Amino acid sequence: MSIFAEFHLQSEAMAFARTLAALPDAVVEIERVAASERVLTPYFWVSEVQLEAFEAAAGDDPSVRNLHRIDRFEETGLYRAEWIEEMEDMTYTLLDFASVVLSATATHERWEIELRFEDTDQLSTFQEFVDEYDVDVTVRRLFEATQPLTGSQYGLTEKQQEALVSAWEAGYFETPRRATLTEIADGLGITQQSLSNRLRRGHGSLIANTLTIQRPTGE
Repeated sequence: MSIFAEFHLQSEAMAFARTLAALPDAVVEIERVAASERVLTPYFWVSEVQLEAFEAAAGDDPSVRNLHRIDRFEETGLYRAEWIEEMEDMTYTLLDFASVVLSATATHERWEIELRFEDTDQLSTFQEFVDEYDVDVTVRRLFEATQPLTGSQYGLTEKQQEALVSAWEAGYFETPRRATLTEIADGLGITQQSLSNRLRRGHGSLIANTLTIQRPTGE
């Protein structure tokens, strides 16, 4: 029986701690994690901050190295970087204990991470690790897949659920469309690109958690 967990980690214990402290409005959303034997390379989106300022701050951040901007959409950027060994250890642990990492978003206050465990035994093993190594974890919510389904149980973050519901209520998915991305984004107080990113990730989470047994392991 699948178990979903939402928890917070203090930003000081994770990657980009110094960067996020210097740029408190910045938001980092992990896109995916590519693991190899030698290095762990996260791909992530950066928003709510000038990208040049983020790059300057990240260049002085000892928790990451080899920052590279892959793409830019208005004031949202897609990056990849390498984490130092301590950050790799924490991330590998999260990947090892959980069957799926649903989302990981960082601000200057905390990292918000959502995991799906296959059963209670897997969750218990994760809890034993947290206790043994005194990892500062604040559990926000635990629930089983047999409960009435909410956005989080479909792997959606609150922002993704808000974006999808707002777009549906505005008639964005109708033919013809009754609202544009710009209109919906203005109503939410975010940029069009931020809205587009949330809709895209939300659709991906819905497919992964409703139409497939598990996420593909290949590229």
